[in-house]
Amino acid sequence: MLSSKFVSLTPRTAEIGRYLSTATKLTIVEVNDKTGIATLTLNRPPINALNLEFLRDVQQSIQEIEHNKSRGLMLTSGNARIFSAGLDINEMYKPDKERARMLWLTLQDVWASLYGSKLPTAAAINGHAPAGGCLLATCCEYRVMLPKFSIGLNEPMLGIVQPIFCMFNFLNVLPRRLAERSLNQGKIFNTEEALRIGLVDDVANSKEEALAKCVEFIGSFDKVNPVARSQSKLQFRAANLQQFEKQRGKDLETFVSFINNPKMQEELGIYLKNLGKKTAK
Repeated sequence: MLSSKFVSLTPRTAEIGRYLSTATKLTIVEVNDKTGIATLTLNRPPINALNLEFLRDVQQSIQEIEHNKSRGLMLTSGNARIFSAGLDINEMYKPDKERARMLWLTLQDVWASLYGSKLPTAAAINGHAPAGGCLLATCCEYRVMLPKFSIGLNEPMLGIVQPIFCMFNFLNVLPRRLAERSLNQGKIFNTEEALRIGLVDDVANSKEEALAKCVEFIGSFDKVNPVARSQSKLQFRAANLQQFEKQRGKDLETFVSFINNPKMQEELGIYLKNLGKKTAK
């Protein structure tokens, strides 16, 4: 049974799906009536930067999809060039202390919900996916990416220590030695490199083709008992989720300490100033 918040759209699309939009419209969820698969679209222009409100919407959307008993979850972007640019730097520069704590706690919740989802999950990466964008994508079991984009966890390039959940994601999809080197270097991969090392599973020439491949992946479980499939998935990921819960508090304090460090605030200020100059050109 779908939530009463779902409403029909135009006759052309109402036959194949229903939509849920959160109050702030930072995410859009479409559930296809024929396949039962939900598509969660990131929708915070211009670059899907993850601020507190956006993360709350993502978390709410994941929970809605889980509670409405969808058969699978596909994650994509409403931006034709950016999947997600990661955490909103403005949230970390001269931050309100309580808001900063809530930002990280909500990011933790989003990671735990998506990484630990009982549903088959797939990401159609239709734009650049650095940092938090890569984090969201690698939470998913299957990833297909469009050509000429980039993906990676580049936090060290900004002086940020990789959170433990970033490590879990990479260790889940890459050989340990490669995962460690990539995380320590803050390595960004282009589409071809990402496919070669296994960071993504396939390449598509359009968003539509990418979504179709995601549907095909989720459909590969059609003949598998859904309870057995979900329990098997969670057995693979349980140790990571349990270790995360034990270190959640420490991870939060590390982040809070980091963003309140005067040297880091100075560097973030310089970064934002330079970013402003580039935008003005």
